[in-house]
Amino acid sequence: MTYRELDRRSNQLARTLMSYGLKPDSLVAVCFERSLEMIVSMLAILKAGAGYLPIDPSYPSERIQLILEDANPSVILTQRALAAKLQQASVPILCVDEERVSIAKEDPGRLASVACVDDLAYVIYTSGSTGKPKGVMVTHHNVGRLLKSTESWFKFDSTDVWTLFHSSAFDFSVWEIWGCLLTGGRLICVPYWVARSPRDFYGLLAKEQVTVLNQTPAAFYQIIQVEDSGLVEPLALRYVIFGGEALNFVNLRPWFDRHGDRKPQLINMYGITETTVHVTYRPVTTQDSLTETRSLIGTPIPDLRLYLLDSQLRPVLPGVAGELYVGGAGVARGYLNRPQLTAERFVADPFAGQPGALMYKSGDLARLLDNGDIEYLGRGDMQVKIRGFRIELGEIEATLVEHPGVQQAVVSARRDGPGEQKLVAYFVKGAAGSPTARDLRDFLRATLPEHMIPYAYVQLDALPLTVNGKIDRAVLPPPTVAIPAEPDATATQLEREIVDIWCQTLGKQRIGLGDNFFDLGGDSLLLATVHTNVREKLKIEISITDLFEFPTVRSLARHLGTKSSAEPSFIDAQRRAQKQRAAFARKHVGRIRGTS
Repeated sequence: MTYRELDRRSNQLARTLMSYGLKPDSLVAVCFERSLEMIVSMLAILKAGAGYLPIDPSYPSERIQLILEDANPSVILTQRALAAKLQQASVPILCVDEERVSIAKEDPGRLASVACVDDLAYVIYTSGSTGKPKGVMVTHHNVGRLLKSTESWFKFDSTDVWTLFHSSAFDFSVWEIWGCLLTGGRLICVPYWVARSPRDFYGLLAKEQVTVLNQTPAAFYQIIQVEDSGLVEPLALRYVIFGGEALNFVNLRPWFDRHGDRKPQLINMYGITETTVHVTYRPVTTQDSLTETRSLIGTPIPDLRLYLLDSQLRPVLPGVAGELYVGGAGVARGYLNRPQLTAERFVADPFAGQPGALMYKSGDLARLLDNGDIEYLGRGDMQVKIRGFRIELGEIEATLVEHPGVQQAVVSARRDGPGEQKLVAYFVKGAAGSPTARDLRDFLRATLPEHMIPYAYVQLDALPLTVNGKIDRAVLPPPTVAIPAEPDATATQLEREIVDIWCQTLGKQRIGLGDNFFDLGGDSLLLATVHTNVREKLKIEISITDLFEFPTVRSLARHLGTKSSAEPSFIDAQRRAQKQRAAFARKHVGRIRGTS
């Protein structure tokens, strides 16, 4: 799609939207697969003077309803395949694929400007500690100044090729979409399942000669693993920009060994949704990967102010840990329909020297080093980040205790084995008996998105307490992972080969043919490793979606045994569009059936 076509189609859709009585600060929900239609819709909403409300179609229907009821958008833009998830909302639904002919009858010419810089550009919902997600209100000014204030560092232009890798409901997508379009670059909308397959995504980076790559550290570590497996193709990357979670410099050593640290340049950018995507900037060097064990996030973007304060809002000394507060032009308007929470987190900035200035209380801990760098120390409250998603553990706990079989619940983020940090739920049984892990998993999936579903569930007689009567999270035991069955003498050669791959990936000595990959401690990142090994060691081409659908050795072997021929490891996205849409609908329309 050219910029001319994008302009014309978004103008036509904007005029259609105006018939719904939009005005500045109105919201229009967008629920799409990652696609050109989604970009057209977002731009049309802004041109119509409203703000967009991104809804990830992978969210459970109940969570979608919570967001829609709280935000009360004027209209929902979507596509017919996803409309069923939105039918319960008392909001008009416009399926742009079905209404394409009528929309195309609108005037494609330029519209008069409606919104001003202080009006809402979007509202993104993040996890809430009370069990209710909260919407962050971000203005046009917040986003525009982010790109302007970082311009001297990156110098993005029309020769750049970007990927839209992340969910539109994750604020990294704001940087990807508008960072590209406002500088005239080319934006590649990465299909969902390509984004979940590191090998296919790496092939896309090479094929499209992408120059600007935005990744959470966990996702980029998978790219490094693809190259470690022997697949190294010519890349055109200028920048790899990290965000969403703490970066471990040591994990970048293999990348620097192959590519050096000049091109591409790797940048670590700490960020918060409430302060508009990015807050700090720090180039990462080869030397960092060899000598630095701390998570360093650099210095603030020029139009932001960072403070490290104690509980009395007094600055701490260099080298002393303090809570990180952010002031300046990136601070969002607050939380939608949550004035009390807004007042708690968006507080007066006593250091700004101007009346009415606010700073955001992040809940993150950090300290200032002698060289001016900032070391990130992690969360100071109940919030964690899993795969770049910010998660309030309290929201999961509040949902768990609604189960009749749960009296008390605590959720912890742990790293007890290989792979990423994982969520573990601890509970005391309620009056309705002892629910199984599957019972609780299914119960949570009806309300929470997949990244908030614990992988393990531990029943305790009582939750451990500190001497002050608070829950002692430090002594919560590691989960007892399902004990694998004894080796099956009747296992086929293919089943034994799959067992070997799983054992190596999960760090197990034995695995039974009927054991579930996720019950053994597997996660989506480790599944990507299995995906690579199946293709390389077994010489069998398989979609990563199949690994989600066949999570036992026996079921996977039977499925692989039916495959008579292999597909290429990377196929042009247009040729795969129909297959991806079918897979997406199968996974995300209606009740979510996937594993953790």
